[in-house]
Amino acid sequence: MLLSISTTHRPATDLGYLLHKNPARCQSFPLSFGNAHLFYPVAAEDRCTVALLLDVDPVGMVRGRGGISQSVLAQYVNDRPYVASSLMSVAIAQVLGPALDGRSKERPELAGTAIPLVASLEVLPCRGGETFLHDIFGPLGYEVHAVRYPLDENFADWGPSPYYSVTLSKTTTLSELLTHLYVLIPVFDNFKHYYVGQEEMDKLLKHGEGWLASHPRREAIAHRYLKHAPSLARQALARLAEQDDEPAEELVEARSEGREETLEKSISLNEQRLGEVVAVLKASGAKRILDLGCGEGKLLRELLKEKQFEEIVGMDVAVRVLEIAKDRLRLDDLPPRQKDRIRLLHGSLMYRDKRLAGFEAAAVVEVVEHLDPPRLAAFERVVFECARPATIVLTTPNREYNVTWPNLAAGAFRHEDHRFEWTREEFQTWAKGVAGRFGYTVEFRAVGLEHPDLGSPTQMGIFCRVEAADDVPT
Repeated sequence: MLLSISTTHRPATDLGYLLHKNPARCQSFPLSFGNAHLFYPVAAEDRCTVALLLDVDPVGMVRGRGGISQSVLAQYVNDRPYVASSLMSVAIAQVLGPALDGRSKERPELAGTAIPLVASLEVLPCRGGETFLHDIFGPLGYEVHAVRYPLDENFADWGPSPYYSVTLSKTTTLSELLTHLYVLIPVFDNFKHYYVGQEEMDKLLKHGEGWLASHPRREAIAHRYLKHAPSLARQALARLAEQDDEPAEELVEARSEGREETLEKSISLNEQRLGEVVAVLKASGAKRILDLGCGEGKLLRELLKEKQFEEIVGMDVAVRVLEIAKDRLRLDDLPPRQKDRIRLLHGSLMYRDKRLAGFEAAAVVEVVEHLDPPRLAAFERVVFECARPATIVLTTPNREYNVTWPNLAAGAFRHEDHRFEWTREEFQTWAKGVAGRFGYTVEFRAVGLEHPDLGSPTQMGIFCRVEAADDVPT
């Protein structure tokens, strides 16, 4: 069972400081199921690779848990010594604990620095196949390369095996990479060598903090990680759903009637905003449309009225609002041809999602202001670099206009969940920066009745991809 991690960060041998392991030494560590050996096959200025090799004793595992009386052949003859499983997660925690926690005594600043990393797993059993591999690692921003092994090279008719060699590439911190591996390696297998109880649920929530709550496959991750304990999986999912103090992962839990709608209803602003967005999308000539942060489906309902749009996809991070959208749009009652035009997806704008690729236009209506400012960079890359539609229509409130509403306290935002509201100058500065970085032009439009000094209540940016800009900085 082998895990290797490589970097081309210079000097690459700094990897030893992050791991608290000297590249010049080969070290061994006794574990409850065998031994772990850590060594560096390559340790040079321009490239460094560390390898964690597990020497598993399957007989000792059975004896160690009193397995003599329950002995069966499968307890002694199995794939445990050869495939990555929960045993590797234990080794990561026990051998690479400081690196997993993001601690480095000699290089504390490097521990929080994103560096180019490549992790290779030989061999990973994967229930669900290569598609599931991409579904799990793709939203976390990894490039995934997988090679599937035949069941037996001498008997092709037997077909492929469930085993893969997997390579994951990403520029990230070593702690984040190890955290993802720690949680996700057991998700691909159907075996855990120790008791799954409350402690395991706590580990899942601890190491999943900051990324698992908004992962589009969090249900599958929780159920597979907490094997044979569905009640714990339900508790974990409920705890994840309650993490509303992490609004960067949750765009908005529900678009319910509140202060913002009450303010805007008096000037029919929402109707004007949706009308402007639909008009821009129609003028773009696009036929395949994304509604990112679709909420309860108000824009989707307007898009369905336009025959030009042949494929319409709405995505939101909140399952509950997607259920509301499904009911409001009466998706189950639509005629088959209409029903085939529209899909609802559960997903987060914090993580790359291959399902968003290939669309001609995207609408991001009153969404960006629900993100914490430090997470804007992730949002920008997901939408402008990864999804990369030819046209992006983005609307957001104009903070300067707020003083025209007498019922809105000075300095207050229009919605309780807003993390910020931009002035016209702030929005244009951000939008021009994004356009320049990712190969777009941007045009600004006012939405709603304009005040001579304060501008319009809603500001719109229309981003058009520059076709010649094939290579965008990453």
